[in-house]
Amino acid sequence: MLLGVHVVRFTWPGGAETIGPVLGRAARVADDAGVARLSVMDHYFQMEEMFPADEPMLEGYTTLGFLAAHTSRLRLGLLVTGVTYRHPGLLAKIIATLDVLSGGRAELGIGAAWYDREHHGLGVPFPPVAERFERLEETLRICRQMWSEDNGPFTGRHYQLAETLCVPAPISRPRVPILIGGSGERKTLRLVATYGDACNLFAPSADVVAHKLDVLKAHCDAVGRDYAEISKTIIYNGDALAREDTGAFLAEAERYARLGIDTVIVVPPGGEAVDAWVERICVPVVKNLADIAVTG
Repeated sequence: MLLGVHVVRFTWPGGAETIGPVLGRAARVADDAGVARLSVMDHYFQMEEMFPADEPMLEGYTTLGFLAAHTSRLRLGLLVTGVTYRHPGLLAKIIATLDVLSGGRAELGIGAAWYDREHHGLGVPFPPVAERFERLEETLRICRQMWSEDNGPFTGRHYQLAETLCVPAPISRPRVPILIGGSGERKTLRLVATYGDACNLFAPSADVVAHKLDVLKAHCDAVGRDYAEISKTIIYNGDALAREDTGAFLAEAERYARLGIDTVIVVPPGGEAVDAWVERICVPVVKNLADIAVTG
């Protein structure tokens, strides 16, 4: 089983001047320890459901470029890009650039977007949810086409591209992996089955995750997709690591591994600088997780 680290807060002692050094050191520690992936959010404002909206929030792909320069092994992605934040042609170009400069370590994490306040705040259109899902599917198709040898046009309901030229192409083969975030059973998991290389599920309990995976498998069967091809990841929602009870965390991870979850993504708690937390908590956990076999 693999470990991912997802950084959601940049409010650390010392203010804005410390964000770069602390984040860079956290990335190097995680990279050296064998953490599989490092991600940040894709938001303009901090999520007000978690912390005040006016707390520091970094632009996602600029941050990933910074992290790429500080690491050599970690896979890098946003968890997840909102489909409304960037035109899909530009998004595909940004991620191709990250993949080239990181030596083939980029990942497209994408979802339908939801945070209306930041859209309205910065004047970004926020269409209804049904349209956002339509745009999400078109964006997935555009990215796959731009990362292929097909440089021709794309004509969809919401996006029209005269030519899908993307040079240099990504280094990753056969293309940059696509992770689709969310647990919606009717639309999101169908998109995972059709276009995704990985899913990312919230994990309030093993029973909930087991049900979502059953739904995903049914979608795979319906579209003729091999369910085993899809990497299954979760955002860990338990409190064991907050209590620094690594034994309890590993026991929970074993239950998820039996369901087929191959990567558990942990979120550093707010307040403490992330580099110290990664060194204290994640470094010892990585080795123990590596001993857990994924059997589901």
